[in-house]
Order: sequence, then C-alpha cells, then structure tokens
Amino acid sequence: MPQVTANHLQIEYESFGAEAAPAILLVMGLGAQLGRWNIELCEALLARGYRVIRFDNRDCGLSSKLDEAGVPDIARALRSGSSPTAPYSLDDMAGDCVGLLDALGIPAAHIVGASMGGAIAQIFAARYPQRTLSLTSIMSTSSHPELPPPTPEAAQALLAPLPATRDKENLIEDAIRRQLAVASPEFPSCPERLRNQFAEEHERCFHPRGVTRQLAAFLASGDRRALLATIKAPTLVLHGADDPLIPVACGYDVAAHIPGARMQVIPGMAHDLPAALTEFFADAIASVAQTRSALSERTICIQR
Repeated sequence: MPQVTANHLQIEYESFGAEAAPAILLVMGLGAQLGRWNIELCEALLARGYRVIRFDNRDCGLSSKLDEAGVPDIARALRSGSSPTAPYSLDDMAGDCVGLLDALGIPAAHIVGASMGGAIAQIFAARYPQRTLSLTSIMSTSSHPELPPPTPEAAQALLAPLPATRDKENLIEDAIRRQLAVASPEFPSCPERLRNQFAEEHERCFHPRGVTRQLAAFLASGDRRALLATIKAPTLVLHGADDPLIPVACGYDVAAHIPGARMQVIPGMAHDLPAALTEFFADAIASVAQTRSALSERTICIQR
C-alpha cells in the first residue's frame, strides 16, 4: 500500500475508486488498523459512486510511530482522576487527515469516523469546515464528563493489561476476548473471520505503546460540546443501542449539540461494525453525503 507525508509523519493509506469521484475519508478508532473498515463496506461505497480512502492513524498499523514521546501512565492518571499527559492531541490527528487529503489533492471530503475516529472526525468538521462535505459520526461521544461511562466489562476489555506471555497465539486470543466483550449481540462475527482479522493485524503491526498514546490523546481531549455547535456540514450520528463501551446516550449528546444533526440508533449493535450491517452503513453514509449534494445544487439554483 502507498504512503504519504502528512504533518512530518508517514501515513499509510489505501484508495478505492476514481480520483474524480467525491471522496469519503474513513477514520478508524483506538489502536485499530485501516482494515477494520472492512473491504465489503469500501466496495459498497465504491458501488455508490464514491472514492473511498482508509488509512492507519499515527502510532498504528504501518503509519509512523512516535516512540520517542514515551508511554503515558494511563493507570496513574485514572487513579488520580486526572487527564493523562498526552504527547499529541486529537486535533493533531485531525490535522493528519487534512495532510492526507492535501497529499492526495482532495480539496474536501465526506468525513466518516468510528469511536475515537468519530471524535477525530468531529474535530475535523469543526476546525476545517471548508474541507468537510458531510460528517458521519459512528459510536462516538462528545466527551462530556457527565455522560454515562463504559460498563465494567467493557472498561476491562479496554484497559486490562496484555497477557504475561506475549506470543502470537496468546495475543490473538487476547484481542478476540476484548473484541467479543464489546461486540454486537444481534450481529455476531464469524469466528474464523475474526481470528483471521486479528492474525493479519498482528502480522502487519503489533505496537501497544502506540495504542497507549492514542488513548491518552482521547482521554485528554476534553468536552467537545462547544466545538460541536460550530459544525455546519450535514451530519449523521449512528450508534448501537447496545454499546457497552460508549453508551448510546453519548451518541445522542453528539447529535444534540451539532445543529441539524440526524440521529439513528441501531438495535442489536454494540461497539463494532458488523459485516451484516454493511449495506445499512453504506446507505446511511451515502444518504448524508447526498444531502450535501442536494444542498449544493440548491445553492447553485438560488445563485442563478
């Protein structure tokens, strides 16, 4: 896969579709490599007439690692009730998205983010309105401190230490256990597919220090409600009704603070992107993208 330089970092990406087609930028969440945007979804969006770009965030996959920044002490920060010291911010990660678009010669795109990627996408839409055609925020939050926390089981899946024996098989099993703790009850993943996914990710890049730095950036990001209120792009908020990691109330809060945002709750979905919902996700993302197209056409007609 190709790389570009953005913010003095190397960003690994993959692009599907014609360069002249409207672009959709897919922003993944904590520690998740670009393949978590499954190929079926990329192909479904491609079939709907879009150019689709997925990429590895900094400190993940095959993009640049910032090991010189050290590893934040997340556990100590949580025990003290303070925000961890983060070597970079979600704003920096939104800037990486801008740099990627710049390198690809894309003036504006439909921005789609999941989980922490949804927070990055929110910041992108607020900070770079001229680059944002539409926003789809999936299973994310405004990070307001009074919103419900994860369930104990989901928090354990996120924060539990890695297994003492860190051979490939133990690490794959550990990753599967964590994923199943937050997976959608009504849309179970194929066990073989899940194992293959984590085996491929392990072979491609195992870098837990990067995950810790990303988590520090997310935990230190702070309340985004005021920032959300500045977003002008057509916005869709998608959230699983059964999300144990970022409860559905967090999605409602995002939608409540973005002017004109539409909220859609998916029964039986938790904190993942089930392959069974591929066509639903593609239709939903395309629907808000088409809203922007309709608004642009209306503006042209009014100006004429």
